[in-house]
Amino acid sequence: MDLFVIATILIVLSALFGYLNVRFLKLPTTIGLMVITIVFTLLVLATSLIDNTLLEHEKLLISQIDFETVLLDIMLSFLLFAGALHTNFQQLKVQRNPILAFATFGTLTSTFLVGIFSFYLLKVIGLDIDFIYCLLFGALISPTDPIAVLGILKQVGAPKKLETKIVGESLFNDGVGVVVFLTIYKIAEGGANITFGYVTEMFLIEVVGGIAFGLLLGWITYRLLKSIDDYDVEVIITIAAVMGGTVLAQKFHLSAPLAMVTAGLFVGNDTVRETSMSKITEQYVDKFWELTDVLLNTILFVMIGMEILVLTFNNHYILAGVLTIPILLLARYLSLMLPIKLFAKKLEFVPNTNLIMTWGGLRGGISIALALSLTQNMHRDLFLVITYMVVVFSIIGQGLTVGKLIKKLSKE
Repeated sequence: MDLFVIATILIVLSALFGYLNVRFLKLPTTIGLMVITIVFTLLVLATSLIDNTLLEHEKLLISQIDFETVLLDIMLSFLLFAGALHTNFQQLKVQRNPILAFATFGTLTSTFLVGIFSFYLLKVIGLDIDFIYCLLFGALISPTDPIAVLGILKQVGAPKKLETKIVGESLFNDGVGVVVFLTIYKIAEGGANITFGYVTEMFLIEVVGGIAFGLLLGWITYRLLKSIDDYDVEVIITIAAVMGGTVLAQKFHLSAPLAMVTAGLFVGNDTVRETSMSKITEQYVDKFWELTDVLLNTILFVMIGMEILVLTFNNHYILAGVLTIPILLLARYLSLMLPIKLFAKKLEFVPNTNLIMTWGGLRGGISIALALSLTQNMHRDLFLVITYMVVVFSIIGQGLTVGKLIKKLSKE
């Protein structure tokens, strides 16, 4: 099955499931697509008891898609740039300190708490897993997914101050989370020579280097846009910035996600927009990236729904997944406590910010992609099932209720 056929099938399914959602379910796009895809896949599994032709074709399709590469190396840069382009830069600037604390301290704290909690939980249910692998799971599940968060928060009417904190954290913490994951991954592989200096250097190159490169990329894009007035070419320039920037960031081992977030925020800044784009150019750039965001989101969540076919289910794995959901929520709540207390007096926080951010911190495709990168020695099958169950609960359970929770708790 060649690349064009795979892409065609995914887009056709995305269009069909998207239509069914808008026509009948009327759920937020990401939630509706995941629900319909999971139901479709379960129906395929059921029909396989009579005729397994359709099941074999779906398994073949999933086996041909390298989910980790497609999401982390290709789709993520487009999605993050599109999300950052439409983020309120002024609010982000005001809330920068708590967002930085959530994305760094919060992610690290959650990683260790989830690692510790899951280590003892798995022992209780009869699964003896080394602590380093539990810590690795903590690193892959702790970052909130900007793609899932952005898609749902747009539709729930959250207060701007709160929305900025949740979106800002999710845009930046995946870069930190990936660095933490890669570091623990190397230790788990047997990298006894991993030192504090190595970790610090890796962090500086990936995170700080990625942000600095994103600023440079954003400035170059701005100068190019400012020097001409042709909306067709200007849209192409933004596409080139994302694709070229991603390739260069990967080549020099910088964080491509953080570079795209930074470049998107730079180009989307109101001051930059006013001085570099005409009104018609601004409309075309915004509409193009909005459509790109919607298209890639629909494909992504159809892929996530279909990933159920690659999982190895057994009673212990399912029990571990169910019990991990509350301990993950507890770990997130605890990891946010200190940053919120530190900045609550300096900045006006919405009431019950910790509870809302805990429930609104959705997990998505990034966690699944990282789980798929684990080796069998790292208990890949176990952690993939747990991750999938957490993501499905997060997108459907938390995603469907976060709007009501925000409306209720933010006004207390």
